[in-house]
Amino acid sequence: MPNQAWLSKLQQYRAIAVIRASEMKLARKMAMAVASGGMPLIEITWNSDRAPELISQLRSQLPNCTIGTGTLFDVEQLQDAIACGAQFLFTPHVDPAMIQAAVAKDIPIIPGALTPTEIVTAWTHGASCVKVFPVSAVGGADYIKSLQGPLGHIPLIPTGGVTLENAKEILQAGAIAVGLSGQLFPKHLVAKENWQAIAEGASKLIKQIA
Repeated sequence: MPNQAWLSKLQQYRAIAVIRASEMKLARKMAMAVASGGMPLIEITWNSDRAPELISQLRSQLPNCTIGTGTLFDVEQLQDAIACGAQFLFTPHVDPAMIQAAVAKDIPIIPGALTPTEIVTAWTHGASCVKVFPVSAVGGADYIKSLQGPLGHIPLIPTGGVTLENAKEILQAGAIAVGLSGQLFPKHLVAKENWQAIAEGASKLIKQIA
């Protein structure tokens, strides 16, 4: 997916559902739940059970969604992720070789960074956006706001501590989008397989940040 199309999707939907699960069947149901709640940007972490197979399945089962992956640590994993159909790629860190490998295939890559130096390094090497992680550890919305002066031209996607309550504030502080994981999938609801409640949570989030 070309970068401009990716940025348009981020500006339209503003939130990414991040799914990490030890059972593929569970991860698939989690994806279906948030998709039915109106969240079409879905990340399946690479350390989830049978992630490549699931990404491939979801690409065909959810044609209106954009399915990507995250927690990629090296170029080999990144190439495997592209091969199974991942449409965007998140990493926890800044690795110029990984960024270049993704850019060569025209797949959006969003490296994880925290300091201004890391953020600028990721951007200058060709990142589509930069994941600010873990944002809650450095002040949440206030930190994103403080980065806007010098770094306002770099699209930022904060994760790690984004909640249903603070997502809107973080977006208003200048983020292009946010990533949510545990907040969208409360353990007790997943354990009960209460997919309706999870879909409603996703729908509520989308309405709040629209």
